[in-house]
Amino acid sequence: MNAQYTQFKKRITSPVAFLWFLFTQLPSAFFAGLRIAALDDAKAAISVTMKWFNKNPFHSIYFAILAMAAEVSTGLAGFGAIYKRSPAVSMLVTGTEGKFYKKAIGTILFTCRNIAAVHAAVEETVSTGNPVTIVCHSVGTNSEGIVVAEFWFTWSFKAKNK
Repeated sequence: MNAQYTQFKKRITSPVAFLWFLFTQLPSAFFAGLRIAALDDAKAAISVTMKWFNKNPFHSIYFAILAMAAEVSTGLAGFGAIYKRSPAVSMLVTGTEGKFYKKAIGTILFTCRNIAAVHAAVEETVSTGNPVTIVCHSVGTNSEGIVVAEFWFTWSFKAKNK
C-alpha cells in the first residue's frame, strides 16, 4: 500500500478539504452536491442528496449524477494509491457500466470496496512498468439500505518514466 495513503486519507476526509478538491478538480461534482461519507483501508463511500440542481423530470436524481458519485467512490482508492508516488502513476477511466434498479430519491450512498485491489494494481504497474487495469464496483443504496444502482468502472494505471 502507498506509504502516503494515510496522509491522503487524513487530508481528503476533511469536509472542507474534500469540498475544495471537488471545487478545484471536479466542479460539476461540487455543484451536484457530492460528499465524502467514508474512506478507510476497506471502502470508499460518497453520498449525494437529491436537490433542485441534480434532479430529473421524473422526480429522482439524474442518472449522470449517480454515475458521478459512483465514479468518485471508485476513484478515491486510485487517488490514494497514486498520491505522491515515485515514480508518478497516471490513472484513467477506460470503461463503465451501470444498472439501475429503483428510483433514486433522498440521499444515495455509493460504496466501493476495491481499495486493496486498486493498491495492488498500482504496485504492479510501479514494479513492472506495464499498464494495469482493474474493474471497480460501486453499489448505491438509499436511506433504507435498498440498492438503487450499481456501477462498474474500469480504471487503467500506468507508471510514468519507467
